[in-house]
Order: sequence, then C-alpha cells, then structure tokens
Amino acid sequence: MNTPELGLPMPVPAEGLPARVRIHEVGARDGLQNEKATVPTAVKAEFIRRLAGTGLTTIEATSFVHPKWVPQLADAEDLYPRISDLPVSLPVLVPNERGLDRALALGARRVAVFASATESFAKANLNRTVDESLAMFEPVVSRAKGEGDDVRVRGYLSMCFGDPWEGPVPVPQVVRVCRALMDLGCDELSLGDTIGVATPGQVTALLAALTEAGVPVSALGVHFHDTYGQALANTLAALQQGVTTVDASAGGLGGCPFAKSATGNLATEDLVWMLRGLGIDTGVDLGRLVATSVWMAAHLGRPSPSRTVRALSHQES
Repeated sequence: MNTPELGLPMPVPAEGLPARVRIHEVGARDGLQNEKATVPTAVKAEFIRRLAGTGLTTIEATSFVHPKWVPQLADAEDLYPRISDLPVSLPVLVPNERGLDRALALGARRVAVFASATESFAKANLNRTVDESLAMFEPVVSRAKGEGDDVRVRGYLSMCFGDPWEGPVPVPQVVRVCRALMDLGCDELSLGDTIGVATPGQVTALLAALTEAGVPVSALGVHFHDTYGQALANTLAALQQGVTTVDASAGGLGGCPFAKSATGNLATEDLVWMLRGLGIDTGVDLGRLVATSVWMAAHLGRPSPSRTVRALSHQES
C-alpha cells in the first residue's frame, strides 16, 4: 500500500513555519563518499539523474579533493560532464585553489568550501588550524566570486554543536567562524551537526546568536546527522527560527569519514514526510524519491536506513 496516494500524512500546518523548504540533497556526495567500496561512475550519474527526476532542485554532485583523501570521489572529472546537462543546481566541494580550478574547468557554477568550528576537527580534516583553513579558503572564495555573478559559494561548517575530541562547542566559537566565512564572501552557510549530538535548544540558541551577529537566517542551511535520533527535531527547531534550507541525503546515506562516531545523515524521505505533514512545500515527489533510494540500496547491497523508505517500500532490515 502506497500511503501518499491515500493522502497520508495528513497536512496540518503549524504557525510560524515557512511555506516552502529547499532541500539541499547530499546523498550523491556526502553519502557515497562514505562507502567502503567505490560506486561505479555510471551508477553515480544515474543516481543523480533519478534524484533530479524527483523534483529536487539542488543535488550536490561530487568533491574535487585529492583522491588520496576521498578515493570514492576520485572520478569527479569523469562524473561531472555526464550530469552537467541536468536542469538543476549541481554544487561541488572544492578544498583549495587546485580543486576550484578543476571544478571551473568543467563549468561548475556552484562550489563549496568546508571549514570546522573546532581546532581538533580542523587538524583531523584539513591538517590546519581553524584560522589557517580560513586563510586557505580566502583566495578560493575570492576567485570563485570573480568568475561571475552566477557563481555561488557555500561554506560548510562542521562540529557546530559537539566535537568528539573537545566535547560541547561554545556558541560564540561557532559564531566567530560563521562570521569569518561570510566576510570571505560565502553566499550561504551550512551548519553541520557532524556527530549528531545537537538538541533543539542548542539549535535555537545558535541561530539566535548568529542573527544577533548579523548573519541573516536567509543565508543559513542546516545539516543534521541522526546519530541520537534528533535530526528531525533539530530540523523543526531550525524551521521555527526561519531557516528554509535543509541538507538531507536520499535513503539516509552517509556520515563523515573523518569523525568515526558520525552515523548517517538525515534521510531526505523522512524529511519530506515531516514537511508534507506540516503543509510545507518541497516540490519533491516522495514516491519517486523512495524508488530512487530503493534502486541505490540494491546497488549497495543493503536496505536503506530511512524509516520512510522502509515503510513505503516494505524493505526489511
């Protein structure tokens, strides 16, 4: 039984929430980079094409990092031309100027840098201090913005709520790095709960502090992991503060290869189910999305961890 065809979940709008949310789909990049086995390029391309067919408008495609660090994404140059004709936004990650050169050479117009709110993770992920990493991003962002008005730069910020080495992350510490990324010229920031320890009160406090620091909520997205089952609750808290961009991963794929305690991303299907129930428009066809995640799960040889995928497709755990 396909419950969406029966009108489920029943939309019951709640006061103070946005009318529409843009989902920043990260499954093809953040999800597949964590696979032990390398997914064939043709399968990745088909995955992205199927995701585009669900109504998603932003699909993060790949990362132009050195293959030594993320071997699963070593095929970026081969993958991007296979999907560049799609009528959707296809952001790519670029760690440095070399990565930016590679992305621009293929026509990418949406790029992202990835920073850390903590010194420990900056060292583990980038082998630099927080300030050294910001200095490395400055020419990347500047050059990207110099390519034209149609180029947009996203700044990912990891460990916004907790760090596996340092514990709780003070709000002012996160605000400082967010402010620095905006001052570099980033158009959008994605606040990452990399190890999934955030709770709604933390989310509300951070967003309030960022607003006070002059970072507009319209420039903010949220990226929650479901390690402790808090991703949807944290997302709702963010929506109540005016956030309208939410990162999610089809089928709940992914985690973080540099933070071993991090488990899967918020599943896009679970997010769409909640938003549909709140009467919030996403433009996403849930049935097609579920079918896409089931298709990818078959290629990966395991069922999707998404509860909504399992409920609507009757997958067994």
